[in-house]
Amino acid sequence: MNILIANDDGIKARGIHELANALSKIADVYISAPDSQRSASGHGITMGREIFVKEETFEGAKKAYSVSGTPADCVKLGIELYRSEGIEMDIVFSGINHGSNLGTDVLYSGTVSAALEGRIKGLPAVAVSVKSDNPEHFEYAARLAAEVALKVYESKEKRYVISINAPNIPATDVKGVKTAYLGVKLYDEVYEPAGERDGGRLFIYGGDEIKLEENTLETDVGSIDAGYATITPLGLDLTDYKAMDTAAEWCAELDSKIIF
Repeated sequence: MNILIANDDGIKARGIHELANALSKIADVYISAPDSQRSASGHGITMGREIFVKEETFEGAKKAYSVSGTPADCVKLGIELYRSEGIEMDIVFSGINHGSNLGTDVLYSGTVSAALEGRIKGLPAVAVSVKSDNPEHFEYAARLAAEVALKVYESKEKRYVISINAPNIPATDVKGVKTAYLGVKLYDEVYEPAGERDGGRLFIYGGDEIKLEENTLETDVGSIDAGYATITPLGLDLTDYKAMDTAAEWCAELDSKIIF
């Protein structure tokens, strides 16, 4: 089994090394990761600019490249680069992220976007995260990632995108692993003024999470807060099917109004 690992924290982050160490016990691991921090970069890709790729020394990996682009670039380019070297990937992994990727935050996440890019490229993919910007406990997330890798590989299912989140607590304190729906993440957002430059103003984004009652134990947000690790299957389809009838009514009306 060949596994490609990317992340958004950069190739030197502890999390990707913890993940590579765990997965190298069950598979041949290959790295294609950003050369620096790319958190919250979403699913952006680099267009019209050069992408710099450099081979790196990386313990536990058969081969590793640092990439100057986004997490999605790393997967898109990594799959093709290794393929040109005669190496076909079986699964794409992303992580272990320093920070959770829960609820609506997955829309911003470079970690999750790297996994989704693997799915777009026709491979099953897994994103792995620990709930702390400075995590100390990777053990449970790493072990769970390896077990999920085996499950995904054995299933032969190409459409899987799995998001794993684990609390930042000792493995012995984790209450277990649960399947959970995406919850909702809202923040008391603040854009702090940070001075002026070149005739414009500078701002720094920040904000504290708002606790929501709707994030029950059925959601990933609620489960993590209660001390569980979570597994959430994700998809590429963002269609709001509940709104399709309304959209159809609008189209029927607009079709008769917009005439050239």
